[in-house]
Amino acid sequence: MQVLVTGGVGYIGSHTVVSLLEAGHSVIVVDNLVNSKIETLDKIKQITNKDIIFYQVDVTDESAVENIFTNHSIDGIIHFAGLKAVSESVERPLTYYYNNLVSTLVLVKVCQKYNVNRFVFSSSATVYGDNKVPFVESMNLFPTTNPYGETKAISERILIDITKANPAFSLAILRYFNPVGAHESGLIGEAPNGIPNNLMPYVTQVAKGKLNKLRVFGNDYPTTDGTGVRDFIHVTDLAEGHVAALDYLTAGTHIYNLGTGEGTSVLELIHAFEVANEIKVPYEIVERRPGDIASCYADTTKAKQELGWVAKRDIIEMCRDAWRFEKNYKE
Repeated sequence: MQVLVTGGVGYIGSHTVVSLLEAGHSVIVVDNLVNSKIETLDKIKQITNKDIIFYQVDVTDESAVENIFTNHSIDGIIHFAGLKAVSESVERPLTYYYNNLVSTLVLVKVCQKYNVNRFVFSSSATVYGDNKVPFVESMNLFPTTNPYGETKAISERILIDITKANPAFSLAILRYFNPVGAHESGLIGEAPNGIPNNLMPYVTQVAKGKLNKLRVFGNDYPTTDGTGVRDFIHVTDLAEGHVAALDYLTAGTHIYNLGTGEGTSVLELIHAFEVANEIKVPYEIVERRPGDIASCYADTTKAKQELGWVAKRDIIEMCRDAWRFEKNYKE
């Protein structure tokens, strides 16, 4: 299958490209490189020994996207392209609504024109809002607590309505939880521009001495130790979930949680990192971030039953792989 991957140079996208290539698919990557680095393509080739077709294109640019569909016979789409920082979305809502919604609209419009009917959408557990854990796919979605989550929830509704109107369209919505870790080679991983918004790269940069100490946002949540609880999933497990969903797809809408099904608090993750890598991570408790919820973890039964997919890598492996990448990474 020839698969178009939008945002394929980014953190989750690049690992999914590796998994697609290793599964025998051919890949076309589209990325505007706003929050990713072109050197990642060479590292993917180094890992897989396979070539990738690459377009530096913003997916909100309809004519540029259509040009790609004109030049290639595309069998399926995995759509990652989008802005993804919760706290930034609270500060810059218009940017998030425009980028994340228009890119989805453009892509599905062109898919319909060129009769591409396999579509995997990168959604998020944030669409559940402050629901009761564990989150189950059949839950009614609560209003999300931040604009980033809203862009994912609205995109889901758009895609579901389009699928209802097009019986041949096959849609997988993947609601994933908190991706961490890196490829076991240490060649690709999470390398955000500026100060990280996500926990693990913040931890690794403190461990490396690039940042002085970790800020833990709140210790007064109703959790075991007062810090936020999240379902951390190894990015390679997550990537393999995307391939499983793409291969499984049949007509209609299919929604899956991709997580481990277990919650880990921020302080527990810090401790696991220290144990896994024998290095201390200094931290301080600061005020909660706007848009954060207390606890978030998945019910993963459906993905196991329908896709035959389960997360295989534990929290220690996530911490070791993240640190291996950080030690190897050079700006």
